[in-house]
Amino acid sequence: MSMYGRDPWGGPLEINAADSATDDERSRNLQDYDRAALSSRQLDETQQSWLLGPTEQKKKKKYVDLGCIIVSRKIFVWTVGTILAVGLVSGFIALIVKLVPRHHHGPPPPDNYTQALHKALMFFNAQRSHCLCVSVTVRSAFCLSDFPMRRILASAAGKLPKHNNVSWRGNSCLNDGKSDSSTIFKDLKGGYYDAGDAIKFNFPASFAMTMLSWSVIEYRAKYEAAGELNHVKEIIKWGTDYFLKTFNSSADSIDRLVAQVGQGDTSGGSTTHNDHYCWMRPEDIDYSRPVAECHACSDLAAEMAAALAAASIVFKDNKAYSEKLVHGARTLFSFSRQQRGRYSSGTEAAIFYNSTMYWDEYVWGGAWLYYATGNNSYLQLATTRGLAKHAGAFWGGPDYGVLSWDNKLAGAQVLLSRLRLFLSPGYPYEDMLMTFHNQTNIIMCSYLPYFNSFNRTKGGLIQLNHGRPQPLQYVVNAAFLAAVYSDYLDAADIPGWYCGPNFYSTDILREFAKTQIDYILGKNPRKMSYLVGFGSHYPKHVHHRGASIPKNKIKYNCKGGWRWRDSKKPNPNTIVGAMVAGPDSHDGFHDVRTNYNYTEPTLAGNSGLVAALVALSGGKGLGIDKNTMFSAVPPMFPTPPPPPAPWKP
Repeated sequence: MSMYGRDPWGGPLEINAADSATDDERSRNLQDYDRAALSSRQLDETQQSWLLGPTEQKKKKKYVDLGCIIVSRKIFVWTVGTILAVGLVSGFIALIVKLVPRHHHGPPPPDNYTQALHKALMFFNAQRSHCLCVSVTVRSAFCLSDFPMRRILASAAGKLPKHNNVSWRGNSCLNDGKSDSSTIFKDLKGGYYDAGDAIKFNFPASFAMTMLSWSVIEYRAKYEAAGELNHVKEIIKWGTDYFLKTFNSSADSIDRLVAQVGQGDTSGGSTTHNDHYCWMRPEDIDYSRPVAECHACSDLAAEMAAALAAASIVFKDNKAYSEKLVHGARTLFSFSRQQRGRYSSGTEAAIFYNSTMYWDEYVWGGAWLYYATGNNSYLQLATTRGLAKHAGAFWGGPDYGVLSWDNKLAGAQVLLSRLRLFLSPGYPYEDMLMTFHNQTNIIMCSYLPYFNSFNRTKGGLIQLNHGRPQPLQYVVNAAFLAAVYSDYLDAADIPGWYCGPNFYSTDILREFAKTQIDYILGKNPRKMSYLVGFGSHYPKHVHHRGASIPKNKIKYNCKGGWRWRDSKKPNPNTIVGAMVAGPDSHDGFHDVRTNYNYTEPTLAGNSGLVAALVALSGGKGLGIDKNTMFSAVPPMFPTPPPPPAPWKP
């Protein structure tokens, strides 16, 4: 009888039960059988490992357990080694690069416009009517600075701003107001002298501060990049601090304000105590100066309101001062509306800064007060059609589009076009805002050489004042308007504008602004820079009392300074940054001190130049600040209500 068992290697195993062989024999037979089976069939690796001893087994691979992954030890060692080698090589290369000497290239030099900007701002330092409290006793009730500048600074209770580095200037006219018994305003020290004399005219000075503030609001980043932001803010604050002294700025209503300090009319034979008859350094003036007040001066009050309102946006981070400026602006503008009249009517100001009307100041001042307060009543006034008509918005005429200290309509139109481009308030303002916007486009067309609105000299200078003297103050204002309007369009993603059927890109406007400013900086037939201190060829006989008289510890009286006025020698003091009146209509220029139509600088002229220079500086990269102008303006449309609460059954 046979028994069948399972071969452990997978085959049948037959055992004869009747076999009487011994156990040893059976064992030997099985061993022989096993060897035969092993020799006749292939075994897998596992099966072989059961039969072979440990010395015959293959070596196992070694692994490294990294926690999240298991990798071959060999691969791990190679990877770590490669990383270390690369790190050593990189460190060695970095060390070599660091140790090898090389030339350090500084930032590129500033462009011409930025360099000119630095100088143009310095002019305002030279025009300051300094007013430090000094520890010496001043016994005379006159403008006085009998001590050298260094001694005054050493004994002063305060310090002049660090930017006021005009070494030949000193404290002057410390008793303005006190010496005139007819005025209630006894502290009128400070402020700015208008031009080459020592008279303080509030009308052009307030326009100058408005223009500077406008440029800071639009181009704060450019001023900061040029390192001039704090400087220009100091200049503005010096002016606004003085304006706040010229009326009762703490009151809600007023009945008068100061229009002028000093006297300049010599037509009636007035020679004593006259700032135009006398040729003296302001520091040496030893006569009392009259104060001119006005009680019906809508143009002056509205322009001063514009200056304070614009400055309040510049100083919005100084909440207390900004609110003080806004309050003063409101008071002045209310006074301008209640007491109608021209400030120059029947006064000597008509000889020097005659105001032709006050309607344009209403539009201009209303626009600035709207931006400063967000009060819609000011916007309603500024966009009143009847007001715009009185201001000449629909007249046209030879001087249409010319921004100046007298006529601000062109500036107001650009300023209100800004509102339409960026906020678009809609009804009921859209009709007039669209009109102002369209007229702004027409003004920009008139600046281009393709049209015949204005003549040009052979050298390319646009004749905005139609050949009359002192052209540059109008040119720089137009250059600023063109540059800032070009930036408005760029910021609104509008590539250009139409002049009739022809389309012009915004680059055309910037090119116009550049050609005009380049002319002033020296690209003209005479190769003359009309900005003192810029370039190597500029006017040396500037019509300016302080610059023309040496600071030599000698006090020259009223007539004693005439020798310096009539001298053929260059000014002993360079009034850096002063833009002179400019050439004639034939590109001619006479560098003669006594001819103010060529060589006298003014606050209003330099403010427009500064605005144009900062707009052009640094190229188009930084552009304008769209939002700061609207910081006080509430949302145009009401905030939508919150969504309703989810429905619950």
